[in-house]
Amino acid sequence: MSTRHPTPSAPLPMRLRRFARRTLAVSGKEVVHVARDPSTLYIALGMPVVLLLIFGYGISFDLDRSPLAIVDDDRTPASRDLVEALTSSGEFRVASRPEDADDIDHAFRAGDASAAVVIPPQFADDLAAGRPAPLQILVDGSDGAKAGSVIGTLSALLRRWATGLSSTPVTPPIEARVELLYNPGLRSAIFFVPGLVAYILALAGVLLTALTIAREEEQGNLEQLFATPVGRLEVVLGKLGPYVMLGVVQALLVLAVGAVAFDVPMMGSPLTLAVGTLLFLVGVLSQGLFISVIAHSQQVATQIGALSSLLPAILLSGFLFPVERMPIPLQVIASIFPSRYYVSILRGVLLKGNGFEVLWPHMLAMAAFSVVALTAATRRFRRRVA
Repeated sequence: MSTRHPTPSAPLPMRLRRFARRTLAVSGKEVVHVARDPSTLYIALGMPVVLLLIFGYGISFDLDRSPLAIVDDDRTPASRDLVEALTSSGEFRVASRPEDADDIDHAFRAGDASAAVVIPPQFADDLAAGRPAPLQILVDGSDGAKAGSVIGTLSALLRRWATGLSSTPVTPPIEARVELLYNPGLRSAIFFVPGLVAYILALAGVLLTALTIAREEEQGNLEQLFATPVGRLEVVLGKLGPYVMLGVVQALLVLAVGAVAFDVPMMGSPLTLAVGTLLFLVGVLSQGLFISVIAHSQQVATQIGALSSLLPAILLSGFLFPVERMPIPLQVIASIFPSRYYVSILRGVLLKGNGFEVLWPHMLAMAAFSVVALTAATRRFRRRVA
């Protein structure tokens, strides 16, 4: 009776070489698939640019020739000078001149005006006599965000015009001089584009990898993969690698379009942004792989991937609403998703010039998410067909 002796394990360097060779083989197979699939290339390179242009130009709180109704009951050079001051900057245009203040409501209901200025009789006389010269300003409040911009802009233009009328300005004992940093022109694109980059990369990244394993399981290709000695971690990393490289190209493309089309600056270090972007890509791609492992079908994977990336990237990332103003339970939920940290990194690097010394907690959080998502995808992946 012969005694079987255990086969000695291979040295560590040899095991690492085998691990790398098998991982690269899986990556090569995935690269071939990506190159042959036009839909994957569109999701990776076409859809992000289209979304950035649509959202970048479509979402704007900037006032550009906003329609203004003027009711001039004074009809003097002073009232005409006031109207010229309100419209010369291009933020407002005179869209209608109702004969009576009662007609303003019709202009609002018809959408012909977003605001109205009523200049009362004796307006010029009150100014010449040094008496208060009240004006009536009516604003359509059905769009709260636009109404706030209209009120702020009109108030600023009126203050500027009134200051120019005074020949003997009185200096107050305390003077506040306001200086806007990081976005002096209050341009909506400067505020929105960094958040859009995070939203687009999250959506496209999750969708790219959410279909990989689910697609092969539907097509029956996993049985061929299970016949090879490739391990679970080698499969997951092999499928992740090509999409990380594709995601890097995607990020560079989106950031370049943002800089050219919307004049988004780069105030910080490109290295800081590169590290943050790489951690974010690994996190969202690992999230997609985990979804692909548990979904077992492309339709379910697409739905879960869209919901788990789209909603957090818009509502819980600080893209539109500050996370600090949310209820505590929502803040806790927002802290789970990497989009919440990547938006802060993008705005910090692009607009404020922040570096690692400020942004390292956000990068650490994204790294932790990546490790958890990658570990979960590896553990749930089984070398058998469900």
